[in-house]
Amino acid sequence: MEIHPVKNKHDLQAFIDLPYRLYANDPIWIPPLRSEQRSQFDPVKNPMLQHCEYTLFLARRGGEVVGRISAFIDHLSVEHWQQPIGLFGSFECINDVEVAHGLLNAARDWLRQKGMTTMRGPWSFASQEWGLVVEGFEPEPVILAPYNPPWYNDHLTAFGMQKANDMLVYVIDAGENYTVPERILSLTDKVRKRYRVRVRPVDMHNLEAEVVTITRLANESIADNWGFYPVTEAEARAMARDMKQIVHPRALLIAEEEDTGRPIGFAMSLPDVNQILKGLNGRLVPFGWLKILLRLPRLTQYRMWALGVIPEYQGRAIDTLLYRATYEAIYSDRLRLEINYVLEDNDRMNNALHKLGVKDLRRYRVYEMPI
Repeated sequence: MEIHPVKNKHDLQAFIDLPYRLYANDPIWIPPLRSEQRSQFDPVKNPMLQHCEYTLFLARRGGEVVGRISAFIDHLSVEHWQQPIGLFGSFECINDVEVAHGLLNAARDWLRQKGMTTMRGPWSFASQEWGLVVEGFEPEPVILAPYNPPWYNDHLTAFGMQKANDMLVYVIDAGENYTVPERILSLTDKVRKRYRVRVRPVDMHNLEAEVVTITRLANESIADNWGFYPVTEAEARAMARDMKQIVHPRALLIAEEEDTGRPIGFAMSLPDVNQILKGLNGRLVPFGWLKILLRLPRLTQYRMWALGVIPEYQGRAIDTLLYRATYEAIYSDRLRLEINYVLEDNDRMNNALHKLGVKDLRRYRVYEMPI
């Protein structure tokens, strides 16, 4: 077996193509758009790379690509965390311990040579694609959510990696007769009146500025969360451009003070375009775009991608108000909403969600180890 860094366009294409071959017969995996995967490794299209130093590795056996991994230093996260923590991601391989550990060794050695003392991951060059699935391998992953076979976890733990933190996924399903509990309706009516808060959809004609506002709110509201580091304005504007084709304005909400119009919180939910991507094998030609355009307005499955409330208003049930507003804004009798990436140790958020009557669905795990 040979492990070598990606050196040219041919290597990069092999790096991108590997998951499409590994998961070709997996009924759960949904192929992401290949163009979006390529964009992750393009500094012009992905502003996150502007503050990252990275390398990509391929594992080959008998000339065939059998694994891949990325190793990178996000200088923004190192500065924010005040710790020399290096990251790895894009981890995919055949079910072979030699290949898995060879890739992890390559990432560890590169990070160690760069002065890092901890390796953490899987982490991604795309926002909020962290961790491996450890519980809830079915149903299919929603938009921008990782997927992996169970034995990836076995390879990481056998290598010596340990749990750093878990992220939880919940679901509410109107098709299973979910309704917002009456006590939550009463509570949020009182919250709205007591704190004089209104919730509005974003202005699609001014989406970039609205997403910049949401990013500022996110940076302020979750600054103390594990794993957080600031999103830059360039990243926010790139996100807005990427989302504009699929986002539904009713699913992007901003909470404001009624009297001043000052934004104090947000909720961002995305239609689950994975439901449309099935069968496209990651390609938009010849008829992929047509399929997306025709089916997008009829989607009833969403992912709540992010929610935050500025510290001044935390503990006042504004988050619960935003959950209710989201549910009512996108409601249909077939609505299914996944609430993703709630930190296991975020007791306030988990308690609020359980009061809403959500169901447990999935658990992601980020690993780390000293190097």
